[in-house]
Amino acid sequence: MHSLARLAADRIHVEGAEEEEEEEEEQMLLVAAAVSVAGAEQARLDHIAKRNASRIYLTRPTLLPSPRHGTPWTALHASQSNRAFITTMGFDVDTFNFILRSGFGVKWYEEPLPRPDATGGGGSRPGRRSLDAAGALGLTLHYLNSTMREISLQEIFALIPSTVSRYINHCLNILLPILREMREARVSWPSSPNQFAYNNTLITQRHPRLLGAFASIDGLSLLVQESPNQDLENATYNGWMSTHNVNSVLVYSPEGDVISCHLNCPGSWHDARVALPIYAQLRDETPDGYYLVADTAFPKGTNEISGRIVSPLKTHNRITGTEDEIEETLAFNRELLSYRQTAEWGNRSLQGSFG
Repeated sequence: MHSLARLAADRIHVEGAEEEEEEEEEQMLLVAAAVSVAGAEQARLDHIAKRNASRIYLTRPTLLPSPRHGTPWTALHASQSNRAFITTMGFDVDTFNFILRSGFGVKWYEEPLPRPDATGGGGSRPGRRSLDAAGALGLTLHYLNSTMREISLQEIFALIPSTVSRYINHCLNILLPILREMREARVSWPSSPNQFAYNNTLITQRHPRLLGAFASIDGLSLLVQESPNQDLENATYNGWMSTHNVNSVLVYSPEGDVISCHLNCPGSWHDARVALPIYAQLRDETPDGYYLVADTAFPKGTNEISGRIVSPLKTHNRITGTEDEIEETLAFNRELLSYRQTAEWGNRSLQGSFG
């Protein structure tokens, strides 16, 4: 009996020791798992910190709390200042509101925002958007009217980077078809003698000698990135300036409207080639006696449109005639010099959007 009791006690002791060992192993496994998880999390945080050190964007904690209240944009919009609107967006208050009423506002609220991480077919949820329609249009026009980096747009509108990019892309897709349908936004050559006469009347109020002038014309060259495609690289390379460009020619009415243009032609093209469609309009759609005012260096086309593009005298031009005739020629030349600047001002305002 004594031996049996001792055997039972030894067995209980062994089983207890095994249970303790199993518990210790479980605790060690739990500790190892916790260390592994903590190590992985720390490694993740270290990786993010190392990666973010070179990133130049703002996150939500570093921005103003609400995109709809107390931001630089809401202050600018509340001011309803024509000067502020034109300076930042290129349009006065009435034109800004006109674009909103012409369909932009409706489309902003009705069309769902496309998302790369979601399938299509969902409805629009305007209440969940960071900006109202005016804010969305303001963001788009800020983007189009300047060369500011997106980090500045993040500060002005209190938006994180992904929202800025997504809103701009969506708004550009909304805005383009709306502008195409707006009569006021069309590039349109004068269609009647009365329109040519009206433009000339506006010009002669300030430049009385420019009888027959109805608009100004100039070329615009914009720098572009060198393309890896050899054909595009050759087409955009301008040997005269040793840069890569796209060339355009624009015609401005005395009211500042673009009434004709030929845009984004290869930088290797001369203005005379870029302007061929405009030469055709001068030949076929312009009454006799009317002409465009151009810079001295601008090509005046073929004999078919002789006298349809008038420019100031070159530096070494010789003037002949009586004293009164010479004085009148110089006075006419001064008015040409003055008025042809309108095209330069127009091109400069466009060029300013590209840096």
